[in-house]
Amino acid sequence: MDYQVIVIGAGPGGYPAALKAAGLGARVCIVEAGQVGGTCLNRGCIPTKALVESASVFRRARKAGEFGVEVGEPALNYVRVRSRQEELVTKLRSGVQLLLKNSKIELVQARGRLAGSHLVELAFDGDRTERISGDKIIVATGSEPLLPNSLGYDGEVVLSSTEMLQLDELPETLLIVGGGVIGCEFAGICAAMGVRVILVEAQPTILPFIDEDLARRLQVMLKQQGIDLKTKTKILEVARDGRRARVSLGDGAEVVADKVLIAIGRSLNTVDIGLEQAGVATTSGAVIVNDSMETSTPGVYAVGDITGKTLLAHVATAQGVAAAANALGGEQTVDYGAIPNCIFTYPEIGSVGITSREAKTRGIPLKTGKSLFVANGKALCEGEPDGFVKVLAAADTGRMLGLHIIGPHATELLAEGALAVRWGLTLSQFSDTIHAHPTLSEAVRDAVEAAGN
Repeated sequence: MDYQVIVIGAGPGGYPAALKAAGLGARVCIVEAGQVGGTCLNRGCIPTKALVESASVFRRARKAGEFGVEVGEPALNYVRVRSRQEELVTKLRSGVQLLLKNSKIELVQARGRLAGSHLVELAFDGDRTERISGDKIIVATGSEPLLPNSLGYDGEVVLSSTEMLQLDELPETLLIVGGGVIGCEFAGICAAMGVRVILVEAQPTILPFIDEDLARRLQVMLKQQGIDLKTKTKILEVARDGRRARVSLGDGAEVVADKVLIAIGRSLNTVDIGLEQAGVATTSGAVIVNDSMETSTPGVYAVGDITGKTLLAHVATAQGVAAAANALGGEQTVDYGAIPNCIFTYPEIGSVGITSREAKTRGIPLKTGKSLFVANGKALCEGEPDGFVKVLAAADTGRMLGLHIIGPHATELLAEGALAVRWGLTLSQFSDTIHAHPTLSEAVRDAVEAAGN
């Protein structure tokens, strides 16, 4: 065999798998057709969060007078916003490349596909192909934006999140199709930067997978930011109108927008990667894996979005590390019961564990506690009093089952909740832990105490 482990895909599932395998002493090759770091680093998490931070600074600059700071009327330089975004992505991508190099992992820039249970076919530019062999293969090919033909995607006026991140100037009007994470994040970014935003969601509420209290609160706050939010509304037609788009809505309205962003989900990259040739079983386009991340073909593992479990970068990383360890004789599994979910809207949302809706469906009696950031001294000092913390615990044992936050730094505050849910801490164990004052984390403790009373 040429290698002990071959990894196809260098995204947040693939490159951590390669690093783990190399750290265990294996001879490793990682195959990537595009840029290392995958969607998350190059076309997703990182560039989007760079825009989120620019929007946050711009928003706070406009509120500077409330803090006694006179800075004049702030202006947005979107050229600089974009250049900073690119600088950050390039820096982080270079860091990943350096990690691979220092770990003596061979990086092959080619399109990889399975050619058997131990073979990978490499397709290089210029139609050159060759094959390499490996004792174990880890497939981490990720996903791409879901772009139905019916929505008129053209990459110029009707965009995916990829093109949205590459715009050199902001549109005056943006219509977003889909009230999921991507749609809500871009709505907040663009509205803060002065774009007129129309957010259209076919379901009765945005973010239907999060706790309904948080979703309802965010809907109110998005409207307060000037976003025209239309739920229970379908898109009937998207047509080009010169350099703009004319969108017909199910409520009878017609909207003309400079750009349309399609943000209705992701399409798994499982087509034409040799799964059938290698005998790898799939269901509804997702690769079937066992608890060890191994597919139906012994020695072939799959991680990340293509497993169809939870399409998050940190889940892909956990799966990749587990797959690499198991490929080399380990016995590692991934616990999906306490996956932190972070949404970088304004304000932020952080969620882990079950929701009230899930508890009701599963017949789990709950103790519930809530605390408001308006009662938190640090939140008031920061000028961010909106939002709340909600805690769910088992009614009989007090074991913490869920933590849901909408408010300042919710994505950072979530970490201790994830730890509590993962290890089954009780309400009293959590609240007995001293939290520093004055901090936002006191709001989490207060919600836990409210649930325990």
